[in-house]
Amino acid sequence: MAEFTMDLGEDQKQVRDWIHGFAADVIRPAAAEWDEREETPWPVIQEAAKVGIYSLDFYAQQFFDPTGLGIPMAMEELFWGDAGIALSIVGTGLAAIGVVANGTEEQIGTWIPQMYGTPDDVKVAAFCSSEPDAGSDVGSMRTRAVYDQAKDEWVLNGTKTWATNGGIANVHIVVAVVDPELGTKGHASFIVPPNTPGLSQGQKFKKHGIRASHTAEVVLEDVRIPGSCLLGGKEKLDERLARAHERARSGGGERVKNAAMATFEASRPAVGAMAVGTARAAYEVALDYAKTRTQFGRPIIDNQGVAFQLADMRTSIDAARLLVWRASWMAVAGKPFTSAEGSMSKLFASEVAKKVTAQAVQILGGNGFTREYPVERMHRDSAIYTIFEGTSEIQRLVIARTLSDMPIR
Repeated sequence: MAEFTMDLGEDQKQVRDWIHGFAADVIRPAAAEWDEREETPWPVIQEAAKVGIYSLDFYAQQFFDPTGLGIPMAMEELFWGDAGIALSIVGTGLAAIGVVANGTEEQIGTWIPQMYGTPDDVKVAAFCSSEPDAGSDVGSMRTRAVYDQAKDEWVLNGTKTWATNGGIANVHIVVAVVDPELGTKGHASFIVPPNTPGLSQGQKFKKHGIRASHTAEVVLEDVRIPGSCLLGGKEKLDERLARAHERARSGGGERVKNAAMATFEASRPAVGAMAVGTARAAYEVALDYAKTRTQFGRPIIDNQGVAFQLADMRTSIDAARLLVWRASWMAVAGKPFTSAEGSMSKLFASEVAKKVTAQAVQILGGNGFTREYPVERMHRDSAIYTIFEGTSEIQRLVIARTLSDMPIR
């Protein structure tokens, strides 16, 4: 187990600089165009694939960084480039992680390559969990998966929403209810192969921010998939459901629920790192502008009203990064989140991104309110961090319940 350190090793620095270079040279120049177009930036994803950033190998290398800092470091640099394009590049990773975490070796070997495609023919994947009536309240999920034993097939019906790459993905990973009596413990994940009849794209959302990232509904109407597309296999599912029923009868259900919450906790620092990247980008634009913008015969940074804002912006960004790094290190080191440190990092970094980008707009004044400068886009993009992957309100609930040692309901 690596000790926690704020000093990146030489290999880490090289990776960071490599990603930063790609973000500066490829992502940033394309950001305004794809934000306006509100379309998936396929050419940029293809460039990321050609250099090796858009691949499972890249994310695996960062994930297995013994310090835990590989993923947050990569996320910060990519989202420093642009949040919408970066989300298009990393969105497939969520589906891929779902397969790697829960799938068999055969499923991993079969489906992961189909999620990414090749540099000459890139593909994307979608992770479909949220529903119109089941966002933060995953217990209200209605999408059902019913097993047809005679044909060894699962039949899926329901509607998913807020799915990144939903409908345009080559492979969809769908979370569905298999045992309604068990609530959240009666869920399972399924692989929906390319061109499966019954799966269609519903509404594509026109969003306030991250507009280069495709977000849409996914409609499932009598979608039949082979039994082999149940992640982990049916034997494992049956064993898990049997244990859950036994725990429910013996009154041990809360322990299962808390274990699931711990899993969510471990993934939240990555979102915090995305927010740090956006906040840092806006701060740097504001700092450069304040140094060069002259009013009343001197740069506006000479005014305490501006200088103090920049001081607060930099301080909060560094604090957010430290919370993200601490939680990321704790996760890889196997340290328990006794104070919901994962949620802390996501909550604080998300709120910092919203505040810092708003301050950047203010420092740029009228220019900050126009699309001629990127802080306007960064401010719009930052709004998503306090919403997706668990709202700020949910993070506060998780933290408060953890501190009070009460079950999360």
